[in-house]
Order: sequence, then structure tokens, then C-alpha cells
Amino acid sequence: MESRRLAPTLGVLASLAVVALLVLPYAILGSGEVGTYYGAGAVSPWLGGVLAALAVVVYAAGRERRTEPARAAGIGVGLGLALALVAVLWAVTVPSEVPLQLTTDRTVFGPLSTADILESHRWVLGVAAAAVPASGVWYARALGLV
Repeated sequence: MESRRLAPTLGVLASLAVVALLVLPYAILGSGEVGTYYGAGAVSPWLGGVLAALAVVVYAAGRERRTEPARAAGIGVGLGLALALVAVLWAVTVPSEVPLQLTTDRTVFGPLSTADILESHRWVLGVAAAAVPASGVWYARALGLV
């Protein structure tokens, strides 16, 4: 029974993490540099941000039973797979030199510099995006659909 509430909560948190990770570069770079960074891949990661925002609504609606939970789980898996595809496609198509050209040695948080953060940002985004469909599968499993 607890999984029926925990799984969609994880979906909401994972989706919010994706949105937060997409906003993060704006806190450490100028908006023009972020545009260059996000525009360097084959697809804009902001498409994934829109899908993540939709996933927040879907998982929250399923959790609060405003939408049939089975439907929310299925839509969450579909949105999550599309989101993960967009995030991973963007991450693998951004040339490795682009983040390095935009960074400085200025420390941002503790020992982390802008270079440290941007070098791993796209991979962390991909992992966070993969958690969205995983939580949908967990939700479907908790509901006895899988």
C-alpha cells in the first residue's frame, strides 16, 4: 500500500529535479552562455523540461486520485521515456569542448567550480531523467499492472 503513494511521489521529485537541473546553469553562467550550451546538442533539453513539468502534474494527480492511478502510471511511463530520450540524446550530442569553453575556475559551492559542475551536469540530468520512467514502472508494479 505504501508503494502506491511513494512511487508517484518519487516521480514528482524526479521530475522536479530535472527542472531544477535545467535551471542550474543559469545560476552559474550568463544567459547567452547557457543558450550556447543548450543549443549545442541535437535537441533542446527544454523539451525535456516541458515533459518533466507535465510528469509532475500526472504523478501528483495519480497520487491524489484526481486521475485514475493506472492511467497516471501509464502516462508517467510514456512521458518519462520521452523525457529520458530527450535528455540522453542531448547529453551525448553536446560536444565535450562546449561546456569547457563556457566555464571558469570561479568556485560556486564549496570546492566546486563552474567547470566541475558543467562537466558533469548533462550526465546528472540524464540520470535524473531516467528516474522519471523508473518511478512510473514502480507505480504500475505497485498497482499490480506489471
